[in-house]
Amino acid sequence: MNVVVQIFFFFLGSVVGSFLNVCIYRLPREKSIVHPPSACPGCGKPIRFYDNIPLISYILLKGRCRECGTKISIRYPIVEFLTGLLFLLLYRQFELTFESLVFILFVSLLIAISFIDLEFRIIPDILSIGGVILGFLLSIARPFFHRVEPRFGILDSLIGIAIGGGILFAIAWIYQLITKREGMGGGDIKLLGMIGAFCGIKGVIFSLISASFIGSIVGIPLMLAKGRDTKYAIPFGPFLSLGAVIFVFKGDILINAFINIVSR
Repeated sequence: MNVVVQIFFFFLGSVVGSFLNVCIYRLPREKSIVHPPSACPGCGKPIRFYDNIPLISYILLKGRCRECGTKISIRYPIVEFLTGLLFLLLYRQFELTFESLVFILFVSLLIAISFIDLEFRIIPDILSIGGVILGFLLSIARPFFHRVEPRFGILDSLIGIAIGGGILFAIAWIYQLITKREGMGGGDIKLLGMIGAFCGIKGVIFSLISASFIGSIVGIPLMLAKGRDTKYAIPFGPFLSLGAVIFVFKGDILINAFINIVSR
C-alpha cells in the first residue's frame, strides 16, 4: 500500500508539474493560464490529451510536436520530473499530514518562480505576493495539525515575512547606495518574504545563507568562463528557492549540526 501511495504522489507531482509548465510559459507573457488549452508554440495547433501525458508523451514524441515537428523544450519533462520527485520526497518525510500539503504548495510555487526567473529574470507578483498571502493563511491552521513541537503559527509567519522582506530590502538599499547600481530586484525581496511566510525566520536566514554560498560556487566560475565582471546578471531566485527546499527537508538537522560544530 505504501508503494502505491508513493507512486501516486510522484504521478500527482508530475501532473502538477505539467500545470506549472503552463504557468512558467504564460505568466511572464501575461497570458491566461486557464484559456485557451495548451497548444504547440510552433504551429499553434491544440495539443491532444494523449500527447499531454506528463513525461510519457515527451518520450513517445521524441521531444517534438506531432503535427509540425517543432522541438519541445527539455524544460517540460524536467519540471514534471522535478515536481514529481519533490512530491514523493515530501510524502516520505511528512506522510499524509497537513504539513505535507503546506509544503506541496510551497515547493510548487518555488519551482514555477525558479524557472521563470531563470528564463525571464523576473518573479511575477502573483506568485511571490500570492505566496506570502497563502503562507500566512496556512499558518493560521498549521498549529492545529502539526504533530511535533515547536508548532509553526501566525506569529512565526508574520516575523518571517517581515524579516525576510526586510533583510533583502536593506541589503539591496545598502548595495545600491554604495555602488550606485541595482544589485537585487524587488522580486527576490518578495520571494524571501514568501519563504518567511512558510518557514519563519529560521527558514529565511538558512535560505539566504545557503543561497549566497551556492550562488557563489556557481556564479563566480560562470562569470569567469563568460569573461564578465560582477555586473553579470545571475538570477538569485533559483538559489533562494533551492535553499528553501533544503531547509524544508534538512534545515533543522543542518542548523543543529552547525551549532554543535561552532559550540565545540
